[in-house]
Amino acid sequence: MSRLAIKICGLSTPDTVGAAIKAGASHLGFVHFPKSPRHVEAGQIRALAAQVPAHIDRVAVLVDPADDILTQLIATNSLTALQLHGRESPERAAAIRQRFNLPVWKAISVKTRADIDAAKAYSGAADLLLFDAKTPDGAALPGGMGLRFDWTLLRGVPISLPWGLSGGLGIDNVAEAIRITGAPMIDVSSGVESAPGIKSVDKIMAFCKAAQPS
Repeated sequence: MSRLAIKICGLSTPDTVGAAIKAGASHLGFVHFPKSPRHVEAGQIRALAAQVPAHIDRVAVLVDPADDILTQLIATNSLTALQLHGRESPERAAAIRQRFNLPVWKAISVKTRADIDAAKAYSGAADLLLFDAKTPDGAALPGGMGLRFDWTLLRGVPISLPWGLSGGLGIDNVAEAIRITGAPMIDVSSGVESAPGIKSVDKIMAFCKAAQPS
């Protein structure tokens, strides 16, 4: 059985990055979106990523990014993937992937089975799909709100790309989420915070332990 991939997203301080590394996270996420309480500038990403061992992936999380923003982030030489969390079309995802030569992840907002089925359009355009809860209309942020969707919607669905599960995951429900969905990757942000944008070292450690009990 392959090892579960764990992404701790929205990291912004050296101590929480260190905790994620120590806890066994396989992927670290850095949000570059000024409206988010988890936003970090390109220079901060460079500094935080410098403490990350090469075997751990470093993912920039972006919302409908313009090419100049992507160019600035790529120039940090800190990233191993780009996660698109806005309304990026398959064509836009493919264009970013081709121009910037990094794996592209696409977050898929899910409320119904139809949302999961629609993700097929990203085959050939993205390298990984991340199924997240659909946020309410008018919400300022596309993720990190602690919302979950009906995980049983993923049962038996053929997914053509590598994929992960996000949205509403926490210490108390991550084992159930993995059992229901069979997710090969899990992604947590608000579920390991003491306040919006403030990661908790203790919660990061506890989440990773709950996700992969010995």
